[in-house]
Order: sequence, then structure tokens, then C-alpha cells
Amino acid sequence: MKLSPHTNPPEPDNLLIRFHNQTGAAVDVTGNKHGHSSRWHCHGCGDHSGQHGLAFARDEANDHAATCRASHHRLG
Repeated sequence: MKLSPHTNPPEPDNLLIRFHNQTGAAVDVTGNKHGHSSRWHCHGCGDHSGQHGLAFARDEANDHAATCRASHHRLG
């Protein structure tokens, strides 16, 4: 299956929350709901966090999504 250059990646099995940045790139919060085992990753600019509690990871991912304007384009 060939993806459009603007298509976000499939949702990972451990996806908890998916935000979208200003250009529509996915900012995924993955991990577990409990403990310090959640992290976020921006599919636009590639920025990411370390492992945190879910509430902290969610807030950081939301803040990042609100300001990030990067859009990853797949070449192919």
C-alpha cells in the first residue's frame, strides 16, 4: 500500500492519544496509562519526550502540537 505524502502513520498498538500539529502531522502519546511509562513523538518534526506520567506527557504533547508547524513528507 502506497501512502500519500501527507498521510499520518498507522496508529500504534499502544497509542493513548493522538493530537495533530498545525500542519496536520500526528503527535502521538504512547505507553501505559499508569506509572511513568508514557511518552510522545511528533511525526512532523521528529521531536519526542522521555518517559513521564500520562498527564504530563499529554500536556507536553498538546503544547507541542499547538506550536509545531513541521510536516513530514515521505519520499517515494
